[in-house]
Amino acid sequence: MSLWPLWAVLTPGEPARLESRARAIVMTEEDEEDGKEPPFEIIPGSGRYHAIVSTEPSYVGAEMQIAETLSLECDEPVYSIERTNDPWTVMSWRNGALDVLDVGPEALAKSLGCPLPGSEESSDSPPRKPLRKVALVEGVRAQEAHRVLEEDAGEPLPPGYYRLEDTPRGLLLASCTADIGYADMTVSERFPLATVYAVIASPGLDIFFVTVRRGGARIAQLTQPPDEFPPVPEVSEIKGERSPERILAALGIPAEWFMHE
Repeated sequence: MSLWPLWAVLTPGEPARLESRARAIVMTEEDEEDGKEPPFEIIPGSGRYHAIVSTEPSYVGAEMQIAETLSLECDEPVYSIERTNDPWTVMSWRNGALDVLDVGPEALAKSLGCPLPGSEESSDSPPRKPLRKVALVEGVRAQEAHRVLEEDAGEPLPPGYYRLEDTPRGLLLASCTADIGYADMTVSERFPLATVYAVIASPGLDIFFVTVRRGGARIAQLTQPPDEFPPVPEVSEIKGERSPERILAALGIPAEWFMHE
């Protein structure tokens, strides 16, 4: 397990049961039959709460499924943390209902007695910056995507919340003010014939992950470093390119969009 999980769930319960429930929520019957290891680890806490943590970019979003389900099975709140966003997203779940919290993930985890891996790094260590996600959507125009994203939000989107640019290669979906979250999934579900390439990367592109979606479903992925147990077919190239820089160029995504100020 890396010292810096991408997502976590903080929940009361008995660790063995929590692992069993999380496996049932995240893993398919085929995963179990193939003997795949779960894409998370249980970190026991010092009290009622324990942490379910993962470093797998392809399973980002699973933390919400796990937290929502577990919150229906206990009286205390369950917390989900998603750290690929900028800023990081922390949610509290009660009886399946969520509330976004304005609190740091490390501070919350420490207060519950289950500090996250990497929380005790020395003060002279360089700060880690969240990953960012940018997507190329083939076959959809900016105006169409904006309409379905507003419908999904249930209210007008703040100006500049999403960065939508029509290009010769397709629609570029990014954000000037926050991470795009699950907007790429929403657009993929609403336009089932479109092909969506969602790129999650670190500023230096040393962590680089591409998910290919159609009709809302993942159909392929490219992961650098490689995913030992990919949930969908792993490919070695995107549009004939293998290096992060050349893949971004092939998708028409500026590499500087992943840089942080």
